[in-house]
Amino acid sequence: MEQRRSSHTSVVFFLVLTLLGTSASAKTPHASEAQAAQPPASIAALVDQHVSTIEKLVIEAAEAMPNDKFNFTPARLHLPGGAYDGVRTFAVQVRHIAASNYFLWSSLTGDKLPDGLKDGNGPESLKTKAEIIQFLKDSFALGHKAAATLTPENMLQIPEGSKSSRLHRAEFGVAHAYDHYGQMVEYLRMNGIIPPASRNKSD
Repeated sequence: MEQRRSSHTSVVFFLVLTLLGTSASAKTPHASEAQAAQPPASIAALVDQHVSTIEKLVIEAAEAMPNDKFNFTPARLHLPGGAYDGVRTFAVQVRHIAASNYFLWSSLTGDKLPDGLKDGNGPESLKTKAEIIQFLKDSFALGHKAAATLTPENMLQIPEGSKSSRLHRAEFGVAHAYDHYGQMVEYLRMNGIIPPASRNKSD
């Protein structure tokens, strides 16, 4: 319980600092007129920005993997000392992110879970790259909808059937997607593909 409260407090503290920083920057004499005219960001707007950032990274990475390698798994490489037996394929990594998005964010919006969403790996009926990426995009659309529900008054409320606050569930969806984005990046590089976010950079 104390650990969960600490986690909630850290997230709220970070968001408050970000809000204060946004408000202060809008008042500096060096800010443009357009920036000065904008009101300070809300909790909902900040979380929505976080969703947008990881959404772009994950979708671009998913789209970068060719059709014929979409079901790639590192186990196929038989790397010396590797322990990749049973790990998710690239396709299932993408489905997993989307499925988790639905499980986490639907409790904030009240949306019904998609048909066939039995576990964290997403519907097995989704086979093609196009189907899986559409499933991913739809899940992030739900993330934007979930972010829009957040207010200073309700962000620490615990949704029915959950053990964590609305804010925690919204932000955990973002953090979880970053975790699996890192794995997608490795899968791409194992196939000689530079992730879109890293192109034209020194790394």
